[in-house]
Amino acid sequence: MSNNKNNDQSSVPPSGVKGHKLWDKGLPTDQKIDLFTVGNDRQLDLVIAKYDVQATLAHAKMLYKIELLSEKEIIAIEKELNQIAKDIESGTFTIEDQFEDVHSKIEYELTQRIGEAGKKIHTARSRNDQVLVAMHLYLKEELAQIKSSIKELSDNLLDAAEKYKEILLPGYTHLQIAMPSSFGLWFSAYAESFVDDLYFVNAAYKVVDQNPLGSAAGYGSSFAIDREFTTKELRFETLKYNVVAAQMSRGKSEKSTAFAISSLAGTLSKLAMDVCLYMSQNFNFMSIPSEFTTGSSIMPHKKNPDVFELIRGKCNKIQALPYELTLLTNNLPSGYHRDLQLLKEGIVPAIQDVKACIEMATYALKNVKVNKTILDDTKYDYLFSVDTLNELVQNGMSFRDAYVKIGQDIENGNYQPKKSTKHTHLGSINNLALDQIRQKLKNA
Repeated sequence: MSNNKNNDQSSVPPSGVKGHKLWDKGLPTDQKIDLFTVGNDRQLDLVIAKYDVQATLAHAKMLYKIELLSEKEIIAIEKELNQIAKDIESGTFTIEDQFEDVHSKIEYELTQRIGEAGKKIHTARSRNDQVLVAMHLYLKEELAQIKSSIKELSDNLLDAAEKYKEILLPGYTHLQIAMPSSFGLWFSAYAESFVDDLYFVNAAYKVVDQNPLGSAAGYGSSFAIDREFTTKELRFETLKYNVVAAQMSRGKSEKSTAFAISSLAGTLSKLAMDVCLYMSQNFNFMSIPSEFTTGSSIMPHKKNPDVFELIRGKCNKIQALPYELTLLTNNLPSGYHRDLQLLKEGIVPAIQDVKACIEMATYALKNVKVNKTILDDTKYDYLFSVDTLNELVQNGMSFRDAYVKIGQDIENGNYQPKKSTKHTHLGSINNLALDQIRQKLKNA
């Protein structure tokens, strides 16, 4: 019934003694090999511990449903798994060095607490589908949280866009002064760009919202298990019907998530770069409170936007993750391979980093102050050349002749901008457009 070689509770290794592995057959493993193959899995497994408990409980309930566990056993299992879940929540749950991973630790804890019934939870299950289902549950929850955080950030950006929609700022192309833009356009541009990123998040969520539990080692189980039951119990939208496909989702799920957070990171990085640029004295488009900045060890005047520089750097690093995971998995045949253990080393820290970047961007941008007098600087006079050109066209001149005339006036120093053109459609965004972006965000 279980992959554990031990047949009674007393033979389970206590703390500090021989290592406990779900695949242990009684043969010793070289210590160096053990250290190398386990790596930092214990630390990373603490992140997915609560999801392994959820999946273990669902699996146990299914075993009870198909009469492989008694009522007394399922009651005891559920009680102790709930207690382990509380230990995880409180931070008192640990994975000591004698345990290979979270799965072996949880099975050990159950066996210690309730005896023989604890050894039965591995029936019709492999460590492969244990990891798979725990990772699917973890990725589902993280993607949902990321989506919620991005919507909050985007709502704040749209609020700022509405608040500052009449305040113009220079638009640049090739880092050269180009045409009028506005804070309304700038803030709402990032909000709408995040909508595109949410489409990737939704796609990744759909990929991971498929229950792999019951695929065992990738070739199913000879027990009459009920995979529909565990799918509903764990609130998956559907299940992976083909057990080989379920095993092949290892890597694909992480890559799908990586592409989603990479897309978000790209937008966040660009946003952070804009803020760093606009806060510099040469631009002076916006500022954040002094307490949000850092200083220099020798230059007392410095107020550095380190938070946005770190957002930019972390997000640039995250954008490399899809390619790292692709290189890790792209030449693996079907079936399980130990290479897949390394997926967690990339995806788990990246998820935590992108969540932190979203949180800090939301926090800092709530306190941004915009410069309302940017265009008083005469170097921005040429921003309005297109408006002047268009006015000539509206008065009957051909576009080509108007273009040549304005170009010559600028070259000869005769161009006089009409500041009233600040109030034309150039650089502005209206309330209808903002409402439409809000609707897109709501529907994403």
